[in-house]
Amino acid sequence: MLVRDVLRAQAYFADKLGFTASRLWGDPPTFCIAGRDGLELMLNQVAANDSFRPNGDYDGRCDAYFWVRDADALHAEFKAKGADIVCEPDDQPYGMREILVRSPDGHLLIFGHDITGMA
Repeated sequence: MLVRDVLRAQAYFADKLGFTASRLWGDPPTFCIAGRDGLELMLNQVAANDSFRPNGDYDGRCDAYFWVRDADALHAEFKAKGADIVCEPDDQPYGMREILVRSPDGHLLIFGHDITGMA
């Protein structure tokens, strides 16, 4: 996932979403792998003069989808930590219960769990 400032992005993922990064690469850092509960996400800083647009800028398309055990529990945790929650937990017609969160760079992240009992 491209970001403008990897330290800022990593801090948001850590402080608001509970991800940890055991290592940052570069001097100063420009890359890290943040993880939580077996999920991993690569954060890669673009050069200062480069531009990018997250998928969310294109009709609200998501940038990452995380299959989780309990979207409601994550929602409560994220809300308590002040994450930018775009959509509260909601059941989708395709059998998932999801929350939608926005990163500081505008990336839309979906955290969802199966509600069909088939997963």
